[in-house]
Amino acid sequence: MPFRAFIAVEVGPSEKMGQFHSSLRETGAPLKLVDLDNLHLTLKFLGNTEEDLVPRIVQIIEDSLKGMSPFSIGFQGTGAFPGLKHMKVVWVGVRSAERLKSIASYLNDELAGLGFKREKRRFSPHLTLARVKGARHKDRLAEVIRSWSDEEFGDLQVSGLFLKKSVLSPKGPTYSTVHEAKMENP
Repeated sequence: MPFRAFIAVEVGPSEKMGQFHSSLRETGAPLKLVDLDNLHLTLKFLGNTEEDLVPRIVQIIEDSLKGMSPFSIGFQGTGAFPGLKHMKVVWVGVRSAERLKSIASYLNDELAGLGFKREKRRFSPHLTLARVKGARHKDRLAEVIRSWSDEEFGDLQVSGLFLKKSVLSPKGPTYSTVHEAKMENP
């Protein structure tokens, strides 16, 4: 039975992310805010995934981390995709993400061999905080995003990747871990 899947780094929210999250809510803009307990950095969205592919996916994830020890990334700045004029996604930026980019590239290439769609866009590491569902209070929302654009949100020690299952419902997605791949400690 297929399930909706993605590969990600789990992220615990910082106090500042919580404050930014609240500021977004207070704009009154039509937003679908990401539950702070569900924050993650997606490296590869798989979509509908056949269960019998899981062992091969897990092997590719494990291989993407071979010889790699835990590393730090930082969260800094805010913005919107595709831009502040036509916002669809509100995000927090990621710095020191070279290793994440390398892992994402490896996953993209190797998983294409299992039939998963190759992402054509360059990987742009970001933490999605909200999806914009309409234009009401767009100017107020853009102003809040601009006011946080240089903010530091803290660091994260990346020590592994998660293959996650996503079940969608009207109340929002529920995520569960299918597999956790750990990096080697030096």
